[in-house]
Amino acid sequence: MAEQHIRVAIVGSTGYGGVELIRLLQHHPNVEITSVISSSSSGVPISDGFPHLTNIIKRNLDGVDPAEIAERADLVFTATPSGVSAKLVPQLLEAGLKVVDLSGDFRLKDGAAYEKWYKHDAPDADVLASAVYGLCEIYGEQVREVDFISNPGCYPTATLLGLIPALKAGWIDHSGIIIDAKSGVSGAGRGTSLTTHYAEINENFKAYKVNKHQHIPEIEQVLSQESGQEVTVTFTTHLVPMTRGIMSTMYAPLLGHYSEEDFIQLYREYYKDRPFVRVRSQGIWPSTKEVSGSNFCDIGFAVDERTGRVTVISVIDNVVKGAAGQAIQNLNLMMGWEESLGLAFTPVYP
Repeated sequence: MAEQHIRVAIVGSTGYGGVELIRLLQHHPNVEITSVISSSSSGVPISDGFPHLTNIIKRNLDGVDPAEIAERADLVFTATPSGVSAKLVPQLLEAGLKVVDLSGDFRLKDGAAYEKWYKHDAPDADVLASAVYGLCEIYGEQVREVDFISNPGCYPTATLLGLIPALKAGWIDHSGIIIDAKSGVSGAGRGTSLTTHYAEINENFKAYKVNKHQHIPEIEQVLSQESGQEVTVTFTTHLVPMTRGIMSTMYAPLLGHYSEEDFIQLYREYYKDRPFVRVRSQGIWPSTKEVSGSNFCDIGFAVDERTGRVTVISVIDNVVKGAAGQAIQNLNLMMGWEESLGLAFTPVYP
């Protein structure tokens, strides 16, 4: 299986997640992109909307037809808005396709919670139950040889990778976690809105969806599962006037006396076999520029003996590790390939 090549289709190729999949998969040695799909722009060359793909993707966008997709591909990435995948994915699975879904439609195992937070009808319960949550560094073994993966959200990826080792070790109090998260505007997608209008976001810094962000139940679901206790968090998101990047700054009460070096050793041991998590040395904290364009998650720590809290700082590129890169990482694991295949490149700096 390690040498097997696979044909892939990308649904939602005109969004940032879809076009990033194209950029990354172009360099994957075991993948052939056989179909780029958009329900709104079928029949149009993809380079019309993305001129940077001129002479790179020399084909028109296809429409969304599961039977036609199944003739051209073995696996589909669905980079669609929430509410779309819930209806489309069951048809793709029924057509015999493997699926990696980048929407939020299959992340929450409680259909009622999904409807509350996402404001859409929940997916079919049987299909929802079959989705494997693809946070690779935590559930990598569960991803192998499955047919359907739900790719984690961008904020949850940075946040969960930053919290899980300390929570599982019993070093932090699960009842006092505060998460201060910041994202570049590409996280809002390519559609225009007042929120992401240049004049509104330039030279500005603002909170949004305070205590109401749809990624809250995803974070709580995984932290509860990993800790064995019901976890609730305070989670505030902010828009930063930059294109790419997420910084999740997390504050948690300590359950004991632990130094920054203790945290560094704990995390390096926990992630020692995972190539995309990099743990900073003492006194060095990561920045979003240091992971830009890459699939890395960089993590740093500051222990405050005065307050008895630890600050965990976790950064990712929201379009790569928070979306397309992690989706390809999941593809590699589900196919039995090397986890870093097609993803081992240096961040873009400066």
